[in-house]
Amino acid sequence: MLSEQSAATVRATLPAVGAAIGEITERFYARLFAAHPELLRDLFNRGNQASGAQKQALAGSIAAFATHLLNHPDQRPDAMLGRIAHKHASLGVAPEQYAVVHEHLFAAIAEVLGEAVTPEVAAAWDEVYWLMANALVAVEKRLYEESGAPGPREWEVVERVEETTDVATFRLRPADGGPVTGFRAGQYVSVRVTLPDGARQTRQYSLSGAPGESVRQFSVKRVHGGTTPDGEVSNHLHARVRAGDVLELSEPYGDLVVDAGPDTAVLLASAGIGVTPMVAMLADLSATGHRGPVTVVHGDRSPADHALRTDHETYAGKLPDAAVHFFYERDAEPGHRTGLVDLTGIAVRPGTRAYLCGPLPFMRAVRAQLIEKGVAPADVHYEVFGPDLWLAQG
Repeated sequence: MLSEQSAATVRATLPAVGAAIGEITERFYARLFAAHPELLRDLFNRGNQASGAQKQALAGSIAAFATHLLNHPDQRPDAMLGRIAHKHASLGVAPEQYAVVHEHLFAAIAEVLGEAVTPEVAAAWDEVYWLMANALVAVEKRLYEESGAPGPREWEVVERVEETTDVATFRLRPADGGPVTGFRAGQYVSVRVTLPDGARQTRQYSLSGAPGESVRQFSVKRVHGGTTPDGEVSNHLHARVRAGDVLELSEPYGDLVVDAGPDTAVLLASAGIGVTPMVAMLADLSATGHRGPVTVVHGDRSPADHALRTDHETYAGKLPDAAVHFFYERDAEPGHRTGLVDLTGIAVRPGTRAYLCGPLPFMRAVRAQLIEKGVAPADVHYEVFGPDLWLAQG
């Protein structure tokens, strides 16, 4: 809980800090990487830095956390903290790194706001920062303990499957011959590779295989940047990684997991490569004997672009009460729909728990339609690939 004195100061200065937070984060990252270039090379996503997405996510999360402390002083924003902590744990973020961030973030605040940062203002925002940082450290400590092996582990690629022109599935087993630990359907792993320039870059990929398999499986869409840089790691994996190669993987993390009883109505909505956690969820629901209605919704450019389509259909077909709705922008086959995903005409049962994954505009639109159909906002869960700009925007 934020102290009364600090709460009053933060409330008074939040508009000014919020207005300048973009410039503050710009200065922060410049200072941080000048002092610690290894963090940009080996920890932070260089693509997200180049596009500005990571700066937006950091700026938004700080402002959102401060706003939550003011509006809900007796509640901790566990949803926000949990999502950030899972991502940090998958990257191996250590407690001492929060002090490094603090040093350069507050130096940036002082640079941007100048004389407005009085000792009282600095102390209040310092309290906000450490409330957030210490909460994240505590959640991350628990996640590391639960995983049992917080460091990366080497895995050998045993099979590569070309799902579509731009999506490949990699199946791996532990290089040390040890056991394959379990995971919850919907979780992701961090995959670390060494790029030609020597940088060791890490990306998160949802596990697309069924929990309990003897191999670990994830599927990667090659990112064509267009107005932004091409995906460094996705293109590296597509161009260079074959059976017999070894990759470093984290333990599974992520909070987008099905939390529903065997008779609960479930809706799984995805678009594009967002299909990956949904296929794992369907596999798990079919394996655990889910009896309730399951509605499967997916949107893609065309059937040829629909990665893991056979698995998508096969696992849904194993459920006793499943309805499948595929939307394609072109070349839709009989029985499927042409156009963008639209829930009009799709029955959504009372008490449905919905899980979404795909581009942010898609998830916003589906969430709005679900709420219009009576789904409680608390029952709509989502996963974002990359910096969580939706969370940062509240």
